[in-house]
Amino acid sequence: MNVEGKVVVVTGGGNGIGKALCERFSADGAAQVVVVDLERDAAQAVADALGGSAYEVNVREEAQIATMVEDVIAKFGHIDLFCSNAGIIALDGPPWYATSAPNETWQAMWDIHVMSHVYAARACLPSMIERGEGYFLNTASAAGLLSQVGDAAYSTTKHAAVGFAESLAITHGDAGIKVSCLCPQAVATRMIGDSEGGTAGVDGILTPADVAEAVVRGLEEEQFLILPHPEVAKYRERKTADYDRWIGGMRKLRRQFGNPEV
Repeated sequence: MNVEGKVVVVTGGGNGIGKALCERFSADGAAQVVVVDLERDAAQAVADALGGSAYEVNVREEAQIATMVEDVIAKFGHIDLFCSNAGIIALDGPPWYATSAPNETWQAMWDIHVMSHVYAARACLPSMIERGEGYFLNTASAAGLLSQVGDAAYSTTKHAAVGFAESLAITHGDAGIKVSCLCPQAVATRMIGDSEGGTAGVDGILTPADVAEAVVRGLEEEQFLILPHPEVAKYRERKTADYDRWIGGMRKLRRQFGNPEV
């Protein structure tokens, strides 16, 4: 897909990777960039700068996503590309068990990293299938292919995000629906703040613009997995080749970095 002339929706578009995607899509000639964010002012600022549209949406609420999609289609005729990009991070926390995060954190991660993708697809699929075309870009994480030391809820829900993206691609590919799954490691956003990215930063921290560049290339080639950090492909191969050895290596990485504080 080339985004020139396309109607694009980006959740989490008010900052970080989402903002960079909006800026890049606009620069590449998208007909309309719809900036969606929980923070209304942030969404509006990005939309105003790009001549786009802004929506305040809590992606944990299916009705809000459905209403936004319905309104965008009413205004612009259709949605070519829907980017489910909103995300959060929390860490396990003391005493640093895999079960340390409270239920509220697990639920928030599940709602934002998995169900918001389901809600977006549920809202967009009927019109996309009717047109015989449409594209979903679902932001997961390298943690969804590997793991994130010190954040079991994040790792688990990002694995689920990858799984749902696979299901979208398998189930609806013959109907003309394209799917890409974005899986970066550390990116310089407020999610990692001023830290060095912990174990996710071992291969360097990319800028959001770097990620947007990788996304544009991936969309053009219609790749399912978009890996801004190419090293992730190598780690994934090692994991599938020898799971026990890979888990041992991740334990070593955990010992090396200790408890993450990002």
